[in-house]
Amino acid sequence: MRLIKVSDEEELSRMAAEYVFSKIKRSERIVLGLATGRTPLGMYRHLSKYSKEYKLLFSHVHTVNLDEYVGSRAYHAYMQENFFDHIGIPSNQTHLPDGEALELERECKRYEEVIKQLGGIDLQVLGIGENGHIGFNEPGTDFSSRTHVVELTESTLSANAKYFTHEKQPLKAITMGIGTILESKEILLLAAGVKKANAVKELFRGSLNENIPATVLNHHPSVTVIADVGARSLLEEES
Repeated sequence: MRLIKVSDEEELSRMAAEYVFSKIKRSERIVLGLATGRTPLGMYRHLSKYSKEYKLLFSHVHTVNLDEYVGSRAYHAYMQENFFDHIGIPSNQTHLPDGEALELERECKRYEEVIKQLGGIDLQVLGIGENGHIGFNEPGTDFSSRTHVVELTESTLSANAKYFTHEKQPLKAITMGIGTILESKEILLLAAGVKKANAVKELFRGSLNENIPATVLNHHPSVTVIADVGARSLLEEES
């Protein structure tokens, strides 16, 4: 596991965008796994800017998102507003779970098939939750899990409540499973802020702990972590 140290969230956003954009430029075809939430927002902003500056449309890029709330299209809207509308990517090459599907278990199986048909994920971008979750895989999730429906914990609901000021906050989500994530060829994890410091410390301790799902990344052969000074504060106290 490789750690890239940055000073603040803005530098993290720029470094993450440069990392992803370099992969896009060098590829004739690429499948990106994408995350939502606050942390990757700056990365999407920079990637959109690079697309315009280099006059590079993302017509050779396919995307699959980690998750979506059940009964909602909140993350569909997030991705359109913050990324897809700015990069010239064909709409049929962007994929998210359908949180409004009538048969959720069938939707989970469909999404796994989408990823399989694309040939798997070349580069998966992850954030990390305060409790160590990746995607919406909460503590206790089986490390071999596939795309599934999850009941969100109180800490996750509290962290995301700010995104639902005008609608009722969903209590469940569809998420890629940990086993699905681990099949990605490469993983880029972004961690910003002191609230993520304990999860980052546990990640770099190297021991597996189902109560901190991100620790499973120690079993992946190609993981890069970009962490700002807050997120790695406890890690550096120990060194």
